[in-house]
Amino acid sequence: MEILVIDKTVPTDNYQEHQSIFWALEHLKFKNKAGEFYQKDKDYLGFFPDNTSSFGTFRELSQLSENEIVEKANSLDVLYFADTYGVFEGDFKKIDSEEISKKIYGGLNRGDINLLREAVAQHKTIIAEFNTMASPTSAGIRTEFENLMGLKWTGWIARYFDEMDTTINKDIPKWFISQYVEQHDDTWVSAGPGIVFVHENGTVEAFSNGIDYFGETPKIRTQRINQHGFKLPEVVPYPDWFDVVFIERDYQVISYYDIEPSEQGRNKLRDMGLPRYFPAAVVKDVGKGQYYYFAGDFSDIQNSIGSPRFKGLPSLWRGFHLVTDYTDRESFYWNYFYPLLSQVLQKTYKEKKRGDR
Repeated sequence: MEILVIDKTVPTDNYQEHQSIFWALEHLKFKNKAGEFYQKDKDYLGFFPDNTSSFGTFRELSQLSENEIVEKANSLDVLYFADTYGVFEGDFKKIDSEEISKKIYGGLNRGDINLLREAVAQHKTIIAEFNTMASPTSAGIRTEFENLMGLKWTGWIARYFDEMDTTINKDIPKWFISQYVEQHDDTWVSAGPGIVFVHENGTVEAFSNGIDYFGETPKIRTQRINQHGFKLPEVVPYPDWFDVVFIERDYQVISYYDIEPSEQGRNKLRDMGLPRYFPAAVVKDVGKGQYYYFAGDFSDIQNSIGSPRFKGLPSLWRGFHLVTDYTDRESFYWNYFYPLLSQVLQKTYKEKKRGDR
């Protein structure tokens, strides 16, 4: 099965934004047309870090002619946008945390959109994850992406923090703290768990656990009977970044985010122009293929997850990693994302075999 992964956020050689995808491909024994397994350090387009003064090189689609783009799309079964955020100087050298780090490379570009448009015209399977259409992608390119995929970003991204007391938790970005205090009459939020919301226009908001919402972490909920028959846990905690998107009616929701807002929280969401629930994973049938959007940093995994060559390993790891342990990043992979991705890949492969007959 021919799969093209685009990952522009590769500051180090642990490939944390796409290694989990390549693990799944090898474990499921998917190979390219040369009969070889996909290699996480070579078989993607995006940024390739090195030790030079420019920090790395990049391979991308913008150098391809129109005919080459058509040929590329023709050969593909799956186009996967894993991460387009990019790499910044702060990834490679120490800069003041108050400063905005200068972009080295990142964002969707014209070449990406040209391939996407051709993949759409050919009804290929397209998968995109959180941040594909957000900063640093330009507004014009984003609009083209949204129109082609039938999605609309609300401008909001959000993330859970287990402690909002800034004297205890040093991971809350300083820019968020200063913007929040400035926008909320020099006040800060209650100590304890919270969810921060950031809008692309600079507006920030925070929800306090037990006041604005309940249940500590955001939850990804999957109805047992969903239209596309995905078998996934009914509830999985999700503590990482996600974006809030609107979807066209021909999308089916596989899973959705539930932050369990209080009445006060629901009013806040309304004021922010947001609904009670947010899509987490959605799918749209387009003839031979499907479009998928995962509204979270799902494939991001920092540590090595072992050899993909042992049969039954995902089931074994699911037994070791409690689905309820949100602090364990691998738990999310084994309990939710690997089962979702493996079902997506197998569905696509079945469709390809049917079309090949």
